[in-house]
Amino acid sequence: MKNTLPLLAAIILAAAGVAVPASAQPPLKDVAEVRDGIIYVGMAYEISRKCDEIGARTWRGINYLQSLKRRANELGYSDAQIDAYVDDRAEKNRLEGIARQQLAHLGVVDGDPTTYCAVGHAQIAANTRVGWLLR
Repeated sequence: MKNTLPLLAAIILAAAGVAVPASAQPPLKDVAEVRDGIIYVGMAYEISRKCDEIGARTWRGINYLQSLKRRANELGYSDAQIDAYVDDRAEKNRLEGIARQQLAHLGVVDGDPTTYCAVGHAQIAANTRVGWLLR
């Protein structure tokens, strides 16, 4: 019974909505589901900025980012941990670099808006996560 008391307390706290720190929880930047979602939003934003023919689905993007935050909360990350991750300038630069690399891999050439349009239209047609965030 002595060993079950901490487990029981953790279950009660979790049921009450109190965050219980997870043991050996990976840094949020290593949670692919959240990290990749942020990258997809960045790719869609970059396409919408560089291609006049394509716009961002702003509300859809905001809702998607909120769903990523909810998912991070479900995985046990606190709002403070999520805010620290989102506000980390070095991580933001790293994710922007990854998004630009992925766009280049898809055929985007920096400085050539037609390539952003071509990639954007292809993403929309394929109904990828990036395309889903564009119109």
